Amino acid sequence: MSKCSPDAFATAGRSDTPMNVVAVIQHTSGEYLGLMEDHLEGRRISFQYFRPFAGGGKLPAADLPADALILLGGGPWGSAGTRDLPTLAEEIELTRARLEESTPVIGIGLGAQILAIAAGGSSVTTDLVLESVIATRTDVGALNGYLPAEFAQVVYMRDRPVPPSDARILATDEAGRPAIFQIGENAYGFAGHPGIKLGMVEDLIMEFEEVPEAAVSRLDDLRALQARIEDELVPIMTGLIQCTSLMSSPKAGQLAAEELDKQVI
Repeated sequence: MSKCSPDAFATAGRSDTPMNVVAVIQHTSGEYLGLMEDHLEGRRISFQYFRPFAGGGKLPAADLPADALILLGGGPWGSAGTRDLPTLAEEIELTRARLEESTPVIGIGLGAQILAIAAGGSSVTTDLVLESVIATRTDVGALNGYLPAEFAQVVYMRDRPVPPSDARILATDEAGRPAIFQIGENAYGFAGHPGIKLGMVEDLIMEFEEVPEAAVSRLDDLRALQARIEDELVPIMTGLIQCTSLMSSPKAGQLAAEELDKQVI
């Protein structure tokens, strides 16, 4: 689970060098940033989780001065009508507002579906799956050239994103489906979680009554890929942080802590 302080926005400016802060929306207890946390913390990028599914949980307010928005996966929750996320409409609206103001957005799994819909695309109904695939880069300049030519991607997801026609497809999976896509200058959708951990998938399986087909054998596949995923995340995060400008011009650190306390819904 997150190692980040729950008051990351309030403390962002309480140092000689203000920190960038990312708002992260969780949709399940089991899925979080995973291996991505260390890459953010190593660059002094803070983050705060918002858990609308929890008792008293909230979404970020529209005027929260986040330097980026990350939308995580949702386990068995989807967006195409079979088992929709309860806060789907609110999150689409929030994401659309972030895109309009050019705030970076990163969508993972279900989050990529929300990003696609908010940008004018859609999602398509599929069964809940847990699968490990090898994705292939389709754009040599993807993530400032840091995206590996091939990389492992683990997908735990119901439904799939359909990016809008003007999206830039950065990588596809073995079936030719978008594995990573780009919206505008600084928004990115990932079909699989680039920082996934074995324990996260185990927790998702235990958290919900609905389990992907052949989950046990799929866990073995992920176990074998874990070291590769960790290695490939290094260039992916380097490029992603560059492309989202998450090491410059922090918003949260410029506002007083007492003002930030008001900005959740």
